[in-house]
Amino acid sequence: MHETTWTRRSLARLAAGAAMLLSLPGLAFAQDRPKPLDKPEDVTIALVRYLSTGDFFQAYLTGVQNQAKALGVNLRVLDSRQDAALQADMVDQAVALGVDGIIVQHGLTESMTEPVKRAVAAGIKVVAFDVNVDNPDVPQIEQSDRDLARLALEQAVKDNGDSFQAAYVYVAGIAPLDRRDETWREFKEKYPGIEQVAQFGTLDNPIANSVANQASAVLRANPGISVIFAPYDEFAKGVKIAVDEAGLTEDIKIYSADISTADIQAMREEPSAWIATAATNPQLIGEVSVRALAMLLAGEDPGHNVVVPPTLVTRDMLMENEIQNMDELSQKLPQFAKTDVAKPEWMPVP
Repeated sequence: MHETTWTRRSLARLAAGAAMLLSLPGLAFAQDRPKPLDKPEDVTIALVRYLSTGDFFQAYLTGVQNQAKALGVNLRVLDSRQDAALQADMVDQAVALGVDGIIVQHGLTESMTEPVKRAVAAGIKVVAFDVNVDNPDVPQIEQSDRDLARLALEQAVKDNGDSFQAAYVYVAGIAPLDRRDETWREFKEKYPGIEQVAQFGTLDNPIANSVANQASAVLRANPGISVIFAPYDEFAKGVKIAVDEAGLTEDIKIYSADISTADIQAMREEPSAWIATAATNPQLIGEVSVRALAMLLAGEDPGHNVVVPPTLVTRDMLMENEIQNMDELSQKLPQFAKTDVAKPEWMPVP
């Protein structure tokens, strides 16, 4: 009887140990994955970044790192810090390093098209997040930028009616901002009472402070502004600085796109002009970017446009649900925390 009990305990321990082993990132059911991801330690991917300043991009990087770890693949991160020529060189560097796949994160179409074409010609799988590389073989990871802008602008009309003076923050040539700009122009056509009295914007580092300097001048020159559409959270941070310094917090409402813990804290301030933002979880987008690339490596098709749907987040929602950070946002808005986009059955997730 004692021997039988001991055997059962031993078997239980062995089963628990096996379960723990299979739960380790990169190890779980590797034998059931398609090649070459059945031997993930032999796979190397590169993330080639254009934009990296701000909480959004740090969260995106965390998502890339977490999903790469879950797969067990090697990750190289190359950061051009908004130098378009350097980013192009970095794609070529990744090719020379012999990586299996590349994620291109943001950038300019004119500087990315040729190096990406060379990478694809070399047999390397490539996906692009928020940059149009003009290549049918490269899936585009998107956060449905038109929907991001639409959700924020619909809230602006709901809050302010369809007639107001607005300022608009925009920099042309960045794919997600260009897509959001399309929706802004459509809204102005749909609601002719929306009068855009000023447009400004810069990506000079630090972005928020540079935008704040511009916004201060705009607010002095246009005292009738009651709404500012700043469809990137670093833009919105800068606008909020200027609005607060001008003593206009109670008179102006800010609508944006993207979100982070710092954004949530800024929106929760009492009072705060930052009323609403539309966002996808940047960490989730990072995970989806790696998953889509892994599918390509496995010979599967994630689709040409891999779209992660956005969620509207308002200041009222944050206050009512006592949401103070990204973890609480994910807990209390489940649609923000998970997505089945680019997730075949064999794919391990963080």
